[in-house]
Order: sequence, then structure tokens, then C-alpha cells
Amino acid sequence: MDTKRHIVHIDLDSFFVSVERKFNPSLIGKPVIIGGSADRGVVASCSYETRKFGVHSAMPTRQALKLCPDAILISGSHGRYSEASHEVTQIIHDAVPLYQKTSVDEFYLDLSGMDRFHDSYKIASDLRQKIIKDTGLPISFGMASSKVVAKMATNQAKPNGQLQIPHGKEMAFLAPLPIRKIPMLGEKTCQKLYEYGIEKIGDLQRVDLRFLQTVFGKAGLFIWEKARGIDHSELVPHSDRKSISTEHTFGTDVKDRRTLETILVSMTEELSSKLRRENKLASCLAIKIRYANFETHTQQEKIALTAAEHILIPGIKNLLSKSWDQHRPIRLIGVRLSNLTTGSYQINLFEDNEERIRLYQAMDNINFKFGDKTVCRAAGMEIGTRNFNPFLKG
Repeated sequence: MDTKRHIVHIDLDSFFVSVERKFNPSLIGKPVIIGGSADRGVVASCSYETRKFGVHSAMPTRQALKLCPDAILISGSHGRYSEASHEVTQIIHDAVPLYQKTSVDEFYLDLSGMDRFHDSYKIASDLRQKIIKDTGLPISFGMASSKVVAKMATNQAKPNGQLQIPHGKEMAFLAPLPIRKIPMLGEKTCQKLYEYGIEKIGDLQRVDLRFLQTVFGKAGLFIWEKARGIDHSELVPHSDRKSISTEHTFGTDVKDRRTLETILVSMTEELSSKLRRENKLASCLAIKIRYANFETHTQQEKIALTAAEHILIPGIKNLLSKSWDQHRPIRLIGVRLSNLTTGSYQINLFEDNEERIRLYQAMDNINFKFGDKTVCRAAGMEIGTRNFNPFLKG
């Protein structure tokens, strides 16, 4: 029996830019930056036309526009990206038995064992073509014996390409690449390796493990293995996700409680609706606060399993009261629901309030049909009362 692993890493090229170009073809071929405001934001995604000027994601937008003054700046639409990501996820879900979604635009597939019946590389190639045909989005993939090599193969295949690294050829493929191409290898680690004259992965492959352990401690083995393409980590199936979160960066720092609570209510509604759609319940809620000086605080609280806003929203408001120094303005605020488990919200979790059950079902049905946030609560409404819209009765 063949025990060789066949891992595929899929990446949607310049995902946010590609989605925007699908809706506005006039952007094709032009330098595009998706991100926050020119004075305070950061680059979320950028087209290949901007990258040749040195622009990259997570760079301050101000700096990116200095490097590429002709770039078209777009604030972006989370709804569009979420919809496109869901579309791609569904195609993958229908095609392969085991996959891991690691971000909105990135997936790992495990095709190990499938080559007894079909050629694994052909399966991946056909899937890529189907995604391109059905969604109109460019996509790249790498295929190898481990997650780390598959990801590095994808990076070499971009843009809009594919690359297979045969078993036994991992070290030869990695050798000519710069050490900074190794995922999770930080800038400080690279600088330290440069000091020893180690610039290419091939240089790293020739270094003794004991030397790396002496210099980097426990991380030495991680570095040594990755340089050889050794990575035994398994895929975590998409359904095993343990948390969902969202955050909002303000255009100007905010210290008005009503504004903060309005945003928190909106974010909590969005997340709890998503939980119900995915048939999940959360037993831990957390709030994230980043002040103007970038100091960041999180506070969390255990709760009974739920996907109900009337329980989650007061909990989130309470965490805001506990964790916020009200003399300091806030730059970013976020909500995370975690310790997720599969299960439907039941009437007894809603305190046997049928009216409330019908409200959630009606909201979820409308939002599912017409898109998130089509209908939501008035943010200032007292959650937990029976003051619901009369049109939802009966």
C-alpha cells in the first residue's frame, strides 16, 4: 500500500483584487490597492502591477501610495469577498473528502491514497480549472509530500499557475530558494542566519542540526526540518474550526460609548448569525481593544453553549465595560466567539420564548436569502426584552 502523502496547497491570487476586477473589468491590468484610508489604513491586498514597486500586504497605505502613486485605492467590500470565498469553498467541499481552509483565500487538500484510483495531480488540475471556470478567479496550486513544500510550490507557481514537486525531489526544489521563502521563518531568524553566511535554503541544508539547536534552541529542529521539506503536520478539517472573529478599525479614534456599542452589536449579530448558519454553538466570547498607541488588550468570558444574540450581546457589552479604560480613545475593536461545537440552538437555550425563536429564524431566513445584514436589530434596542417587531409575530 502506498503511504506517500499528496498534499495540495491552493491560493487564490491577489484574491480581493481579483474579486474587484470581476465586478469592474476596467481595473484589469492597472495597479490596484485594496485597503484602508490613505492616512491611517494598511494594504489588505494589492495587484501584481503594484508589487513591482515594492508594495505588499500589511504595508501602511500611505507608504504604498508613495511607492506607487498611480495605484487605484479601493476600500473593498467584505460581503463580496465572503461570497466569493464561500463559492470556492463549496466547489472544493464537493470535490474532495479532506480539506482545510486556513484563510478566506487559502486551502490545503489531502489527496493521499486517491492515486490508487485516479492521478492526484490530475484531480488537482481539474479542480483548479473548475474553480477558474465557475468563479472567474485566478488560482494557483502547489502539490508535494508535505504542507510546507506544497505552500512553497504554490508561491513559485504564481501567478495563475500550478507546480508539482515529485516525492524525493523536495530538497532539490528548495535548495536554490532564499531562506526567507520558508513559511513562519521570521525576519530576526533570517538576519541571524545571514550573519553565518546562510542565504539560500541549500546553504541551510548543509548545516549541522546541532549547530542550529545551539544557536536557536528548540526552534533549531523546526528550521532544519523545513529546509529539508519535512513537515508531518496534518490537515485540520474545515468543520473543526474552533473560533470565528471579526474586527473594525476606525477612521478616527473613538471614545464615544454609543458608537462602540453600535459596532459591537453589529459584529456580534454577524458572528452569531454565521454560527447558526453553520450549525455551531460557542461557549467563550472575547473582546479585543486596540488603543491609539497600538497597545492591544483582550478579555474573554466562558458562557453556556449558545448562538443567541440576546445572550451574546449583553456579554460583549459587559466585557467592554470591564476592559476599556474610558479615558483612552480606541483605534480598533474586535469580537471573537470560540470553543465552538457542532449543534443547533434549541428552544430551551432561548428560555422557551417562542417569539424569540421565530425572530431569529425569520432574521436568518431573510439574511440567508438576501445577504448578511439585510435585517438586523436597532443597535440601541434593549436586548433580552420581548420588544420585537410585530411583523414577525403569528
